[in-house]
Amino acid sequence: MPPTASAAQSARSAQRRRKPTTSRRDDEAPVIPILARKVREVEAKAQRGKLGPTNRVKFQVIAFLVREERARVKADTAITDAARAELLKRLDGVATILAKTAARDTSLIQLLEVDQATSPVARRMRRDWLLESGAELPPDELIITDAAPAAAPVVPAALAERQVVPPQVVSRRESNPFLAPDLTMRTAKETPRRRLDGWEIMGPLYKAFETGAGGGSATMPLPPVPEFDRLSPKGLDVMPHQSRFLEAVREGHRTFLLADEPGLGKTAESVLAASVADAYPLLAVVPNVVKMNWAREVERWTPQRRATVIHGDGEGVDAFADVFIVNYEILDRHLSWLGDLGLKGLVVDEAHFIKNLTSQRSRNVLALANRIRQQVRNPLLLALTGTPLINDVEDFDAIWRFLGWTNGEKPGPLLMEKLDETGLTPADKAFYPEAREAVISMGIVRRKKKDVAADLPDKLIADLPVELDDEFGRSIRQAERELGERLAAKYRRIIEARSSARSGSSTAFGEIDEDIVRLVAHNELEESKAAGTGAENVFTMVRRIGQAKAQLAADYTVQLQRSVGKVVFFAKHIDVMDQAEAHFASAGLKTVSLRGDQTTLARQAAIDAFNNDPAVGVAVCSLTAAGVGVNMQASSNVVLAELSWTAAEQTQAIDRVHRIGQDEPVTAWRIIAAHTIDTKIAELIDSKQGLAARALDGEAVDPQSSDSVQLSALMHLLRKALGAA
Repeated sequence: MPPTASAAQSARSAQRRRKPTTSRRDDEAPVIPILARKVREVEAKAQRGKLGPTNRVKFQVIAFLVREERARVKADTAITDAARAELLKRLDGVATILAKTAARDTSLIQLLEVDQATSPVARRMRRDWLLESGAELPPDELIITDAAPAAAPVVPAALAERQVVPPQVVSRRESNPFLAPDLTMRTAKETPRRRLDGWEIMGPLYKAFETGAGGGSATMPLPPVPEFDRLSPKGLDVMPHQSRFLEAVREGHRTFLLADEPGLGKTAESVLAASVADAYPLLAVVPNVVKMNWAREVERWTPQRRATVIHGDGEGVDAFADVFIVNYEILDRHLSWLGDLGLKGLVVDEAHFIKNLTSQRSRNVLALANRIRQQVRNPLLLALTGTPLINDVEDFDAIWRFLGWTNGEKPGPLLMEKLDETGLTPADKAFYPEAREAVISMGIVRRKKKDVAADLPDKLIADLPVELDDEFGRSIRQAERELGERLAAKYRRIIEARSSARSGSSTAFGEIDEDIVRLVAHNELEESKAAGTGAENVFTMVRRIGQAKAQLAADYTVQLQRSVGKVVFFAKHIDVMDQAEAHFASAGLKTVSLRGDQTTLARQAAIDAFNNDPAVGVAVCSLTAAGVGVNMQASSNVVLAELSWTAAEQTQAIDRVHRIGQDEPVTAWRIIAAHTIDTKIAELIDSKQGLAARALDGEAVDPQSSDSVQLSALMHLLRKALGAA
């Protein structure tokens, strides 16, 4: 029997087996309870941040099913007028929740205008919900096939005019105008239909990671440590955990999400992996601040290979190099020649930079990865990040697409084959741990320092509360109170309007409505982002707290340096760094500075001076500019003068010191302004550490922890003003 006929027969069988489980009052419209349940799921997800691809499709399907059902109810003459009015009222309730959700995430508004399910995923989702309601569907709606995706160009039309071709690249082309064919490429075969083709899979995959289904660290099975180290150049040693990863590459694995904690040598592993896989030419797309470090690591670990760093328009690029290193900001103008270079490997460092699929840098990286897969049968693709999740488990989406594991709408053939082999479906509870393991086996490698680097000391975060007892500090606390009262006034107006609109209320007297607290805080946050620094808001308040703490943090750093030696001082704002440097100079301390406006050479010179010059006592660093790709293990003490808005940023800063090569216990001294919102922000940052633990380490953590620190801080201020802190 042909596959389509078999699938049709299975769908008809499912249609016969499924009976509506709704109560009697839903007999005339059994799909409405399903829509009500699904819209609440989407609403809950939207309250915790931007919706990912799966929930955006779910939002879209709910919208057009509401329209379909409303038209059906209006046209059904067998329904009484009273029943029709009741059903339309319930549909309006679902539509109202859709509208409120779209108000939180305005990018959803365009999805409300779509009249039909266009993508295969949306059509399958619509079909499954209607079957669940007991609806009888025509045969042409039971079998849904995937249209072959159109190949996206490497260089989009909008970037065509920006493309440059460095002179040496022209020389390389003239010396060998033909790209060597990959004789291992196979003719694409038609993918056989699989048992899970009719299921929406991406949502369950995300859920499997979000709940930590099955527990355990997210690391694929790795080979044992080899008996001999055949890779390390003279004077260097590959650590055991690095050797196991490289053995996996030697055995033929080629796609990895290398999510080791910061400081475990991901750059060295990637450089050696390219050597093991002979994946040259290799392209490394990295943050600007680590370009020089990448070139150093190539020279250090594979001295037989040549690396070239691409700057600006690439005038000085060595087109005959083995490794090309480019930063995200200038990649867009080099897409054309890089796409035609015949790359056999691509490394994306700090891969969480591409999590936003609508950003141009994400599109650039994904287009290059697709181009490489077209040219090479089994290229080396590495996504490196110590913090793969920032806000939501669906931050995985872009990384999985980059690695070719999924296309955003469904798993790729290899992952689908692994899922199919489980013999389970998303309707089975046992599917989720099996699905998580299937994705992990595709190449997720996550090691903790405590597990793989026994010689690395533990790190301690020590909070140092300070009193802001001058006039400036008092003005900050007064501004906090005023902001809280402003939020409370908005909250009360909404409560009063709701009470006047209906006789009863679901909220008991004196009880706080958390949905309205979240709505008020979210609106304030959006207004603050739009206002910038021109008005008093949570961002300007936190900046003022940083200014107030600057002198105290600098003074403590001076005392600490005199006791323990070198100290790394982190701040978020330039004026705080300026104040600190002035204080260090007055105290007679020699310092270096790492800022965002420095050239790469100046930055590297500052790092080298701090690590090698005994006279340099303090490195004054920007949290955003020096938080990744910087090795400062000459110190074992970090002072965090200002708090970050993300747990990942704080972790990255501390791990500039807590790295391989560190032989002393590491302490991070966090300066916190007592009796201000600073204290709450510190608590929230600590709670955010649980997101990666839940998704990657299999630990159970409250899903509410995925709220942004800014939103949670504003909600705290509002509750405090309402007397429920």
